[in-house]
Amino acid sequence: MDDTRNDAGDLAEYGYEQELKRTLSPWAVFAIGFATISPVVGIYAVVQLGFAFAGPAWIWAVVIAFLGQLLVATVYAELSSQFPITGGVYQWVRRLGGPRLGWLVGWIYLASAVASLTTVAYLGATWLHMLVSDSELSATAHVLLGVVFIAVALGINLLGVNPVKHFLNAGIIAESVASIAVSVVLLLFARHNGFGILFDTLGAESASGKSVLAGFVTCLAVAGWAFLGFDATTQVAEETEQPRRSVPRALVRAYLFVAFTVLLTAVAVTLALHRPEDAVSGKIVDPVFEAVTQGLGGWSAKPFTVVVLIAFFACAISIQTYIGRAVYAFARDRQLPFSSQLATVGERQIPWVSLTATAVLAGLGLLLGLNGNAAATLISFGSGGFYFIFLAVALVALFARLRGRWDPSAGELRLGRTGLVVNVLAVAWLLFEAVNIAWPRAELAPPEGSWLQIWAVVLVFSVLLVVGLAYVVIAEPHTKLPSSSASPTSEEVKAA
Repeated sequence: MDDTRNDAGDLAEYGYEQELKRTLSPWAVFAIGFATISPVVGIYAVVQLGFAFAGPAWIWAVVIAFLGQLLVATVYAELSSQFPITGGVYQWVRRLGGPRLGWLVGWIYLASAVASLTTVAYLGATWLHMLVSDSELSATAHVLLGVVFIAVALGINLLGVNPVKHFLNAGIIAESVASIAVSVVLLLFARHNGFGILFDTLGAESASGKSVLAGFVTCLAVAGWAFLGFDATTQVAEETEQPRRSVPRALVRAYLFVAFTVLLTAVAVTLALHRPEDAVSGKIVDPVFEAVTQGLGGWSAKPFTVVVLIAFFACAISIQTYIGRAVYAFARDRQLPFSSQLATVGERQIPWVSLTATAVLAGLGLLLGLNGNAAATLISFGSGGFYFIFLAVALVALFARLRGRWDPSAGELRLGRTGLVVNVLAVAWLLFEAVNIAWPRAELAPPEGSWLQIWAVVLVFSVLLVVGLAYVVIAEPHTKLPSSSASPTSEEVKAA
């Protein structure tokens, strides 16, 4: 009880009352981070294209992306240690870079997050269909099954924090045990290739003008998609016990555990394929499913489908959880239209209006699934948009650190001079990867896709930026901040 009172008092220093239910343990926060990053969803985001552009050597692109994003996760852990407030990147940028920039970054973050929920529901619908039918999946059925995903995620979230914890715990057990166990079995009993193949492209460079470097750089752009979502832990800071300590630790632990599982699965699948050259050519559409059913036998198809489906549902639930909190944080600061309604907290002490609104928006996004090319555009932005957010946050943190506006030693996580080095390296990595992901590549667009698909990330980001700037100029949301929230805290005054 004393810890809860201290947490509420800590929150009051930032101008907020304790409205959400503070019942999340360190394990529960870890579960949210794990489910959002999701090793199964992550591996499926990159494996097919990884083989297509780098062959079996695609594993090294995943390693580099893991190391680069570990730098970013460390910066995020420092920030969450000092600012234990729901809202994450919006709150950090607003307090370190100013309310206008905070609004813009938060706006693009919300758009990317909603797009990611739509993407997970759209991709998960394929597995739901595989479980119940062997027929071809029509565009309309695909959208309707995606709606089922979002409805389930919303329904569980509306039940309250405890049901979410139980569902995510079950998802973690099913996903991690199955992923690790299957990978170990494949490595020990179903390995058909030596480790030397991990340094071979098997001719995949032909997809990139016969340039091994160009193919690897393209693969690296795709590999970055596997390590998104670790910031979900920061959105539940006001529902977490001792958040200054628990949130950053859960963030890093979830990231490392997921990364380990992704890398283990990637190696196991690559070494288990009977004909990895077929994965390079595209003859094998799903290398993971192929490796599992070849290695374990045809009987494993349905159980494996169930495991993947659980992973996608857990991911959708956790994404819905943190998006609802992000919108609530915005609305509480009067930064959105209908803020008073969106900031409503119900009897279960959850932001149920924000949760419902974001589910509706994600559901509307599924309508793009009626057109395959439009769906591909959404998926591209849903993955790539986050890297602009990462870059903005890392840059703001670096400038604030150098100018003395942010003193990381005030938080629980103290890295000293190492923190500055990590921050600089994180900015360098993100400058490269953000440009790399946004770079217009015809080979990453759908077959027969238009220039809109090729420029998807740049175009969607530009439109959102223009809309956001127009809203800042016309509506002036920075002038509507509650006085208690707008005023600097004692820590911020000291840091400045």
